Amino acid sequence: MFPGAFTYSRPATVSDAVALLVDNPDAKILAGGHSLVPAMKLRLAMPSALVDLRDITELQGVEASDDSVTIRAMATYNDVRDHEGAAAALPILVEAINVVGDAQVRDHGTLVGSLVHNDPAADLTAVALALGGDVHATGPNGDRSISLDDFFVDLWTTTLEPDEVVTHVTLNRPSQHSRMAYRKFAHPASGYAIVGVAAVLGMDGDTVSQARVALTGAASTATRLSSVETAITGQALTEESVEAAIRDVTAGLTINGDQFAPEAYRAHLVEVLTKRALLGTQA
Repeated sequence: MFPGAFTYSRPATVSDAVALLVDNPDAKILAGGHSLVPAMKLRLAMPSALVDLRDITELQGVEASDDSVTIRAMATYNDVRDHEGAAAALPILVEAINVVGDAQVRDHGTLVGSLVHNDPAADLTAVALALGGDVHATGPNGDRSISLDDFFVDLWTTTLEPDEVVTHVTLNRPSQHSRMAYRKFAHPASGYAIVGVAAVLGMDGDTVSQARVALTGAASTATRLSSVETAITGQALTEESVEAAIRDVTAGLTINGDQFAPEAYRAHLVEVLTKRALLGTQA
């Protein structure tokens, strides 16, 4: 199927892109396009205008510092994975990117675009949430930063305004003693996560001093597993402590069911993959 009619613009600056969005509330931003373009071809999305960000040089690149990794809006998955500083600081990014889509998606798709799109089965939403950090956006009222803890709202919904452009995301860089892992059960055709779990643990020797654990694929949006974080913090990282921490892992969660995996099966996967992610952080 062919998409509906639309206009196409390639602004040179972020302010120009924001102006185009303000002038046309029905416009959509085009970054990597691996989510938007298929939806347009199926006419599940029919924007009247596309604003392509590829010519905006300030949206390119990846930077690593002592306390964070900055990923700009047009940095592709491969840009992030192949950046030595980012890969060394956040190996969980490399682990997750290697199981995203296929070679074409990783070469053209953008990490920031994935976060903004907020597909309920995306990999990097859970990983970003487990790391923590901020989304930086520019709109007609200026610049603002949004904590990743507040960014994901619901199915394909974030706190981003329609006339805002995300310029970059900063992800926290855990201490050198931290451990991290991402585990998922992928749909065999699409590669999307039927369930995925990301775990980032701060360690004091063999004891967990801080924990951030995030889930994707099972609920309507990426979600932190607060009960697991609380239960594992202060414990030695052993199979016994992990088993205790995940005992009520789905309590309070609304688990999705569909033709690929019914609710009970997804709930079982949440338990299994949370255990694997936590134990996968062991040195």
